[in-house]
Amino acid sequence: MFVDSVRIKLQAGDGGDGKVSFRHEKFVDRGGPDGGDGGDGGDIVLVASRNQDTLASFRYQKSLKAPSGNPGFKTKKHGKTAPDLEVPVPVGTVVTNEEGEVLADLISDGQRAIIARGGKGGFGNAHFISSTRQTPRVAEKGERGDQVEVQFELKMIADVGIVGLPNAGKSTFLSVVSNAKPEIANYPFTTLHPNLGVVDVDGKTSLLLADIPGLIEGASKGKGLGDEFLRHAERTPVLLHLIDTYNDDVEAAYQTIMTELKEYRVDLSKKPQIVALTKIEGVDKKDLSQKLKKLQKIVPKNTTVMAISSSSGEGVTEAMRELKAQVDKARAKEEKKAAGKGLPVIGLREDGDAWTIEKIDEKFIVTGRKIEKFAQRTHFGDYHAEQRLRDIMRKMGIMNQLGRQGINPEQKIIIGKPPIGSIDY
Repeated sequence: MFVDSVRIKLQAGDGGDGKVSFRHEKFVDRGGPDGGDGGDGGDIVLVASRNQDTLASFRYQKSLKAPSGNPGFKTKKHGKTAPDLEVPVPVGTVVTNEEGEVLADLISDGQRAIIARGGKGGFGNAHFISSTRQTPRVAEKGERGDQVEVQFELKMIADVGIVGLPNAGKSTFLSVVSNAKPEIANYPFTTLHPNLGVVDVDGKTSLLLADIPGLIEGASKGKGLGDEFLRHAERTPVLLHLIDTYNDDVEAAYQTIMTELKEYRVDLSKKPQIVALTKIEGVDKKDLSQKLKKLQKIVPKNTTVMAISSSSGEGVTEAMRELKAQVDKARAKEEKKAAGKGLPVIGLREDGDAWTIEKIDEKFIVTGRKIEKFAQRTHFGDYHAEQRLRDIMRKMGIMNQLGRQGINPEQKIIIGKPPIGSIDY
């Protein structure tokens, strides 16, 4: 089954907890702290693979979870770091988050992208030994791995997208010029999913064509098969717009498709295209000439209008040469545009030490990336761990600011939104 869009939950591995331990061996006096650090959690890594051609493997697998790191051990033994979870996806997969931001766009075979990062392992008490703190009784919790819900969308990477009304001859054309074997029948919506075909143009170069399932008026509103498959035309630099010569009103047929292309979430009507009347075998030449003239009057300037017959081969070679020329021109324009962007602009990064205090109903809520990270690694309820967190907050100036805002002894300090934990002032 062809699947080109799925929503999935990702859970990277948690970091292992650090160990609180003291060396106890015969004949070894005051062995000291020897708790080891926890291992890091595994990342979730997407790997683009040409061996995958659909997202069907995720149809019933709505979540992915990477393994977590092992906790630390005695004798300063480090917990095992978890392996990354590598997930093969088809080339052309785009990953977006719930806000619609693109997290990864995998356009080449073997390309890798980390979508969810595993948590860092917590430090064991051996890590906190110093000249003034020789017997630390505190260890950190491992960090939580990233939890994200993302959308996988497959957008085929082709040179030419073939569009048109149902039964316009798109699949027949693809089957004639390439080795693709799309389903062909004399009824609408024969093509239920996009088909790809590689076309040898002149023995030296080739084009990759994508046959997009037929559109009808109102497809952008869900009629017929809808316009869902137009995502596969987003990447194509050129469109081949096929119109059935036996259509009584070729102008209306052209305008119908152009309207649906324009009303798609990305305006595809501005893409360079070649408009071709199909099934011209046996058609009266005078009638064919009139229809070509009608189309030439309404298509955008510099748009090629031609007539082809997939059955007899008439005009097919010329169409492929014209497509190749248009694709080369569009690719060169894209490369020039990319080269003209110049050096990337590096914006200011968020200050990791920044924090804020908000007072709500006698509750003091402290937020900030760095302090929340320390809170996530704290064993709340453990005196030594909470005392260490207080020391960190004191060094960061948070405790002084809380005092200025009128906090009283034993009032609760809540860290994070939503709350990660709380301690007494």
